[in-house]
Order: sequence, then structure tokens, then C-alpha cells
Amino acid sequence: MQQRYVGNSGLRVSALSLGTMSWAAETDEQDASEILRTFVDGGGKMIDTAASYSGGRAEALIGSMLGDVVSRTEVCISTKAGTSTSDGRRTVDTSRGAMLGTLDASLARLGTDHVDIWFAQAWDGNVPLDETLSALEFAVRSGRARYVGIANFNGWQSAKAAAVAGFPLVAAQTEYSLLRRTPEAELVPAVEDAGLGLMAWAPLGRGVLTGKYRGGIPGDSSAARTDSAPYIEPYLGQQPSSVVEAVAMAAKGLGRTPLDVALSWLLAQHGVATAIVGPRTPVQAKEILAAQLTRLPPEIAQALEDVSQPA
Repeated sequence: MQQRYVGNSGLRVSALSLGTMSWAAETDEQDASEILRTFVDGGGKMIDTAASYSGGRAEALIGSMLGDVVSRTEVCISTKAGTSTSDGRRTVDTSRGAMLGTLDASLARLGTDHVDIWFAQAWDGNVPLDETLSALEFAVRSGRARYVGIANFNGWQSAKAAAVAGFPLVAAQTEYSLLRRTPEAELVPAVEDAGLGLMAWAPLGRGVLTGKYRGGIPGDSSAARTDSAPYIEPYLGQQPSSVVEAVAMAAKGLGRTPLDVALSWLLAQHGVATAIVGPRTPVQAKEILAAQLTRLPPEIAQALEDVSQPA
């Protein structure tokens, strides 16, 4: 798998990163272990998690595998702080105390003395930006994090954070795919100008771009679950369906899979350092790692961009 630099930094990560949002919830320990080993054997390097994933249990699951399933030196780990969920309600708190306390708890669960990238997971309008940034800077200065970044900031928020930080931010995370191209308007130019690498989550349109929903909703899919269905439903309408059909048609003509076409398109976009994929099962992981991830013919890429162009 291709290794890429993250923005203007010297950090190199795999073109695909392993997302762990489903770990310790939909993905049990046995499947997670197989997914992780398959990912690393396939050339993957970056594991992405967050303190909020399964209430910290995803981090703990990763920590239980370091030194057993994979060694710490085989992987880069990114985690995030600043949000939490309780009783279905999401809370944002990027104050210095909350951020650093969360980071120390993350390191304990992961069983490591540092993470490779640590992110402020959301913009917090109730906390001064300088305070949030001071937590990121302290994490680097104290050795708890090798690099830091921001996640789910919009364009002006990202530009402001990079401008006032006084230390290097290296990465920004956002949702980006053929079904969600809104980052291209402001966020992509902002992070490119600031020298940040873009880490795109949900690069397969929350699984919709694989084509698995073309004939309906499979009983074992995320869209069939009451807790995750609202996350998928926005991408099951008429306009997204036209994009999915175009991807499927392109894949058929190229002799490739729809997920390969979708990921290959994304990885060729400006500023993108890595695409964060989140296979829930070992079978899904193997399908993803079988993708060619090579640049699409220009006429195919243009056709996909025409049909997916945001209003």
C-alpha cells in the first residue's frame, strides 16, 4: 500500500487508515484482531480511534492487541478528544482540563506513552480557541503526542486555528466522499493553504458507495439497525442513488469494484493524505484491501464529478 506524507509534515501514513468506531460495539475482539492483522499485513499503518468510540472501549481493545496481534512499532495511532456521548446526547468540551484529562485516559487504555496524532475532535464555541490549542501544544511538548490536528472544523475554523496556533498543526479530519463533496468549497483550500493533510472519514459514503444498498437494505447492514440507520438514511435518496449507479457503471467498465472506484477517486483529490475506512468484519476488510487504489482514467473521474457535483 502506498505511504503518503501528511500535509507538510514528515509523518508518513498508509493511503488507507483503519477506523475503529465500530470496535467493541458492532465488531468484537476476535473480528477486530483479524481485521487489524489483515490490515497491517496488507501494508496498512495508521489506526484511527477516539476516546468517544464505544465509551473508550475501542481504545482499550486496540491497547489489548499492541504487542500481541501487532507491535507498537508497526502502526501509527491517532485518537481524538473533545466530545462525549451520554444517553444519546453528544457533548462538546475542548477546555484544556477536559482535553488533557481525556488524553491521559486514552494513553492508559491504549497502553502506550504516546499517540502519533492527537486531534481536537470538534469546534467548541464555548471555549476560547487559544485554550484548546494550548492543550494540543502541551501534548506535543510533553511527548504525549508526536503530532496534532483538528477534526470536523469547517473552512474558516481550520484557517483560524492554523493561523493562531503558533506551532504546527499537521492534519485535519472531515467526512469526504463522492456523496459528500462539501469540503471542496472551503475546507480543502483552507487546509492546503495551511499545509495540513486531509484525513477523510466515511470515504465510502457510510458504506453506500459499495453498492450494497442498490437492491434494498440487507438485514445485516448498518442501515438495518435502529441505532445506526439515521446515520445511513441521508445517503439513500434519489440523488445519492444516481451517484452510486454511476460508480457501479464505472466499476463494471473498468473491471474493478465500486469501493475501489470510490476510494481511488478520493485519494486523487487535492490535499487528501489518507482515507479512513471502517470495516466491521474481516470479510469487509479483505474486500477493501483488495482494491487497486490506482488513479482513474480522466474521463471516468470527470463523469463521476459531474454526477456528484453538489447543488
